[in-house]
Amino acid sequence: RFSKVPVEAMLSKAYARQRAALIDPRRAAASVDAGHLPAHGGDTTYLCVVDILGNMVSLIQSNFANFGSGVVPEGTGFALQSRGGLFTFDRSHANALEPRKRPLQTVIPGFMRRDHLSVGFGVMGGWNQPQAHVQFISNIVDHGLNIQAALEAPRFVKLTFSGTDVMLESRFPEDVRRDLEQKGHQIDLQGEFSNMVGGGQAVMHDARAGVNYGASDPRKDGAAIPEPIL
Repeated sequence: RFSKVPVEAMLSKAYARQRAALIDPRRAAASVDAGHLPAHGGDTTYLCVVDILGNMVSLIQSNFANFGSGVVPEGTGFALQSRGGLFTFDRSHANALEPRKRPLQTVIPGFMRRDHLSVGFGVMGGWNQPQAHVQFISNIVDHGLNIQAALEAPRFVKLTFSGTDVMLESRFPEDVRRDLEQKGHQIDLQGEFSNMVGGGQAVMHDARAGVNYGASDPRKDGAAIPEPIL
């Protein structure tokens, strides 16, 4: 087999409901579009580390498209990313091409700090990144979750720039989904832990207790790994 088949997603109740909703018992279906299943793989890698003193690194690398720019610096063995492709010749656009300028993009490794607590974090997933970051921060600041619970909490995302469509993980309560629909939102229901809403990692340093914490999102491959005790 040369391609990965998302068997779990195809057999999920949420996906079955999506497909069943296309059936109208009152009339024949002239055409039925293919389903939208989570894509495997990606072009973005995120990592964060913290040492015993609380020094942190929050790093994200994204090729943007396939092999990025296709340019490999001599002697390195890796391709440079192609985020420069977001520039435009439209002078009125925020990404208008200019000297010494970086394009507006979603490569945004994060830090936050309050009193004795410091957190390094990042969520991969294109236009999902800033939306997922806000939800992660809110889960900690507004709802008091630890960093692992904040990553695991159900997420939503809007991947379009107009309309009322929004993706929700199926773990959102039914009354929340119903309330959104009553307000005019078109719900695109995903699985319980969908990679359509991104995946992230996080570390936290508690300076008062002298303890470090790590967290890894179950939606993506990754792990929270402590430094070996020598």
